[in-house]
Amino acid sequence: MEGALDNDSGKMGFGLMRFSKHPIVCVIDSKYQGKTVEEAVGLPYSIPVVSSVEEALHLKSKVMVLGIAPSGGKFPDVWEKPIAFALENGLSLINGLHDDLNSRFGHLLGKNKIWDVRQPKSSYPIATARAAKLNNKRILMIGTDMASGKMTAGLELYAALKSKGADVGFVPTGQIGITLMGSGIPLDAIKVDQAAGAVEEAVLAEKDRSIIIIEGQGSLAHPGSTATLPLIRGSQATHFILCHKAAHTHLRFPVSHVPIPPLDEFIQLNERVSHVCGSQNRAKTIGIALNTVGLTQDEALKKINEIENMTGLPTTDVVRFGTEKLVNSISTS
Repeated sequence: MEGALDNDSGKMGFGLMRFSKHPIVCVIDSKYQGKTVEEAVGLPYSIPVVSSVEEALHLKSKVMVLGIAPSGGKFPDVWEKPIAFALENGLSLINGLHDDLNSRFGHLLGKNKIWDVRQPKSSYPIATARAAKLNNKRILMIGTDMASGKMTAGLELYAALKSKGADVGFVPTGQIGITLMGSGIPLDAIKVDQAAGAVEEAVLAEKDRSIIIIEGQGSLAHPGSTATLPLIRGSQATHFILCHKAAHTHLRFPVSHVPIPPLDEFIQLNERVSHVCGSQNRAKTIGIALNTVGLTQDEALKKINEIENMTGLPTTDVVRFGTEKLVNSISTS
């Protein structure tokens, strides 16, 4: 996570810290060496932060994860030497970036391996709205922006429903979810014409579940995103949960000149897109998952009340205040 422990581009690392079933030996970010993650950035993890691959090897690490998810998903060229050193010294690598690192570093491998998480299958079927015939709840996480908490909220809801004994499945569609679950589709690496078909295939693989949580990607509000439409079409979602960064009024850089639409109007837009003038299944929005990072507790509660009054929908920050409101909304919808 070199250079990324204290900003949004480190969300791959943050996701693994929060949800990984495997122990995390350390985080590499030289800016905060000698501290724990909690001491460095306030997140509740006692994981030590080190400055180099060499230090990670001394702590008997076995697998290195590229803990960044930068805009465009490109491998940083300045990481060439440390990653080569890691592979030469026996570490396996989990790569969630778009670049094929097996082709770039494969000659350095011995018994260790590189998992290029974002490598799609050679082809997927064309979607035909088959998921609309399923007799279950298909809940798609939608967002007002990139990095608005769709994956985190979806996984929190999945875990909460599972703990209550619900028959629930989760469809990962991005590098973090795939890494955590061990399967899924790298939606943003799939050809546009096949993207909805890839989503449909993944949802149909979970067809026997009573509830399917589908990890969201992108936003209909973002001028550079094409991901939400194939998610809606392929999943034939029955319900939406909207994810939104409560402290933000505009999209994040580099499109920070674009304002975030009013939430009530944005909800209507997504529902109308799903309905296609009555020709396809209408997805109903049943709750709002706020990311209240940057707000005090009082400010967060005030924002939650404000949005609930505006939209009439149960609203919470699932990390800060728990999942109960949204779990109840899913159960009663």
